[in-house]
Amino acid sequence: MPAILRQGPYRIYFYSHELNEPPHVHVDRDDATAKVWLDPVALARSRGFRPKEITAILDIVNEHRAQLLEAWNDYFGTAE
Repeated sequence: MPAILRQGPYRIYFYSHELNEPPHVHVDRDDATAKVWLDPVALARSRGFRPKEITAILDIVNEHRAQLLEAWNDYFGTAE
């Protein structure tokens, strides 16, 4: 699980075996988890986060979208 970013209480990463899915990241805090698509940024699923926190997570992913996509493409050898 390559960790790409840590911001506040959130760890943002992707699984190394998920190449067959569109670019996305997973976001964890304690026992809460979410999956967020990167193109376009959208919530795929969430467990344990409140709606206000999901909004904050989507804002973080949007803010760092270019960095996250670059990490995805570098890791999987794909091009945007």
